[in-house]
Amino acid sequence: MENQDFTRIAAHMLIVVGPSGTGKSTLLFHLLSQRASCVFSRSTTTRAPRGREKNGVEYDFVDVDTFKAKIDAGEFAEYASVFGNYYGTPHRMIRNNVEAGLDVVFDIDVQGARQLKTTYPGAWCLLIAPPSMEILEQRLRARATDAPDVIERRLNTARSELAQTDLFDFTIINDDLHTAQNLIVTLYDAMTLRAQR
Repeated sequence: MENQDFTRIAAHMLIVVGPSGTGKSTLLFHLLSQRASCVFSRSTTTRAPRGREKNGVEYDFVDVDTFKAKIDAGEFAEYASVFGNYYGTPHRMIRNNVEAGLDVVFDIDVQGARQLKTTYPGAWCLLIAPPSMEILEQRLRARATDAPDVIERRLNTARSELAQTDLFDFTIINDDLHTAQNLIVTLYDAMTLRAQR
C-alpha cells in the first residue's frame, strides 16, 4: 500500500482502549447504534467458535498454521497471542470496510492499539478511563463475576494501560454514562469530518 493509502485509511479508524469495568463496551454499542457508518473490526483467530458464533461474522476462524502463514505474508495490521490463541486484525478487513464507505472501530488492548498506531499513525486512539482506581475496583467487585485474584489482575492491567498516556489522542472519563455516550458520538463525528477533507 502506498503511504497516501495508509493515510486515507487511517482517517477512518477509531481505536478504543479501556480497562475492564470502565463501560467501554456499553459506549461502543451506543456509538454503533447511533451511527450506521461505523462497524466493529472483525479479527482473525485460532480459537474455536463459542456458542452461536459463525465464521465470517464474529471472527474469521483459522487453524494455527494458516494464521502463522498470514503473519509471514504480512497480512495483519496487528496480532497477539492471548491465553494460547492467536488474534489478529487483517489489513484487508480494514481496507474493505473503508472502501465500502464505513469507518472501522476497534475494541482492543494496549498492545494491539500500539501496533495499529505504528502502522496507521493517523488513526485516532481513544482511552475510556474510570473516574478513579477506587471506583474502578468498586465496579469490578459489584459485577460479582470474577474471583478476587482475577479482579486484582484486572486492576494491575488497568494501572498499566492508564499509564501509557503517549498512546492516546483523547480520553473520556466515564463518570456519567449519558455524558460519556454523548462524548464518544461527538468524537466520532469529528473524526468523520476530518476524513471528508
